[in-house]
Amino acid sequence: MSDADTRLTLEQLHCERDDRVLFRGLSLTARAGEIWQITGANGAGKTTLLRILVGLHGFYDGGRHWWQPDWQRELLYLGHQPGVREELSPLENLDYACALNAQGGDAMAGLKAVGLQGFEDVPAAHLSAGQKRRIALARLWLAPKAIWVLDEPYTAIDQDGVAQLDARIQQAAEAGTLVIYTSHHQVGEGVRRLHLAKGRAEVLS
Repeated sequence: MSDADTRLTLEQLHCERDDRVLFRGLSLTARAGEIWQITGANGAGKTTLLRILVGLHGFYDGGRHWWQPDWQRELLYLGHQPGVREELSPLENLDYACALNAQGGDAMAGLKAVGLQGFEDVPAAHLSAGQKRRIALARLWLAPKAIWVLDEPYTAIDQDGVAQLDARIQQAAEAGTLVIYTSHHQVGEGVRRLHLAKGRAEVLS
């Protein structure tokens, strides 16, 4: 790939929390169409790293450079919690999230893609943890973004949901989306892997 494909560059990234080094000397280049899996034990700094990438955590040293000044317009970020409002239905939640993040697309089609057809008008308070997670994941089937940053997207979904999400991530990457996610689950072959452990960050593949 050419330099024109570069989407994210990290240069000697260093972050500490409560006087403990989460990672130091983290340097990498991530390109369009790549899938990056971030692994590590609980507390290793995976979520903190994702929050640095998306601009929600500013306490770090080193460089984090996205490829264009308005990169946030091209970002789809799903945090560890589904971010669902309990009083709203899946359809209302999805419409709200899309409006908040300037993302278009057919909300009903997104809900159908994740198996929530028939539940679109049920308040989220009456849905299971897996169904709430799928409300958030439905955004992956709407208007495309150049960057997906996903924190533990496989949490609380069944085997069919895992296979479906694998296929969607691979499809997005093939279309040029840079996907960065935390999980011990690997999405197929050719995935780049960054492992965090004991203050070190190592690119394993």
